[in-house]
Amino acid sequence: MKSTLSLVTASILSLFVAGAASAQELPKTHLKVVGAWGNLSQYKNFEQPFWTKEITDKSKGAITAEITPFNEMGMKGAEIFRLMRLGVIDFGSTVLGYVAGDDARNEAVDLAGLAPDIATARKVSDAYKPVYDKFYGEKFGIKVLGIWPYPAQVIYCNGEVKGLADLKGKKVRTGNRTLAEFVEALGGTGVTMTFSEVVPALQNKVVDCAITGTLSGNSAKWYEVSTHILELPVGWSQVMFGVNQKRWNSLDPNVRTFLEKEIAGLEDRIWKGADEETQQGFDCNTGKDSCKLGTKANMTFVPINNADRTLLKKVLSETVVPKWAERCSGDCVANWNATVGKIVDIQAKAN
Repeated sequence: MKSTLSLVTASILSLFVAGAASAQELPKTHLKVVGAWGNLSQYKNFEQPFWTKEITDKSKGAITAEITPFNEMGMKGAEIFRLMRLGVIDFGSTVLGYVAGDDARNEAVDLAGLAPDIATARKVSDAYKPVYDKFYGEKFGIKVLGIWPYPAQVIYCNGEVKGLADLKGKKVRTGNRTLAEFVEALGGTGVTMTFSEVVPALQNKVVDCAITGTLSGNSAKWYEVSTHILELPVGWSQVMFGVNQKRWNSLDPNVRTFLEKEIAGLEDRIWKGADEETQQGFDCNTGKDSCKLGTKANMTFVPINNADRTLLKKVLSETVVPKWAERCSGDCVANWNATVGKIVDIQAKAN
């Protein structure tokens, strides 16, 4: 009996010592983080609670953080990585499309129409992440910690459309260069305007169609000025989250290991959340009872058909990818072909 009690006592003591050692492994650390758009669900439901509560709870109070969305700091998003390079920002995130003008690599994972479903979008992002990590590490002194999407960017139209081919001759509000090239390859005209201008533009037929997220369009009441919503995602507006390399190196190794593990979990949850919100956007815009996160509307849902898939592949391989390849210099195209190209079965080559 004494032997058994001794073993039990020893086991309890070893667990206590291991727990104490584990707590001691993480030194007191405070982090400052710049998040993405503070008015959107990704920040409210994932980024903010992760940094202000979750990591503190999981580290038993050793790690604390404060986070501010870039829009509340008076920024538009394109400045984030430049400020990180200068050491003004430690941890930060922004939409890769916002920095596409700095380098065409930033378009690589979100070329218009590249990922027609979220599973493909995840594979593309994961495959290209090491390329971004190397590029940003060498050019900006930034370590990439995660890449995650917003809900699917889709096409809303004020008037009947039956598929992609019906965009021919239509004026479409687009948010970036690759989307404009996609629309133009279909015979439409890409129109640049701010998000706040879209509702009156659709209402007054300044544009025939416009592109945004399934749920954000619902929140902005696009259903009041558009009648049809296409199922095909034409983009995912991926966000890249990174940290200034010097700041990262200054952290205790155990803190770095802890953060990498927890951020990987956050990344998985945001991908899952984006998938759920994409479907919620469709459900709400088309008035289904399953709508929980938005306003029930009465739009017509236009499903992807085989003709759309064929046309999409043609536009991607003959226009979108070659035009992007023309503006992506150095080893950019070779890296894309070795990663993303294999997933989507397209090899980039400039025209």
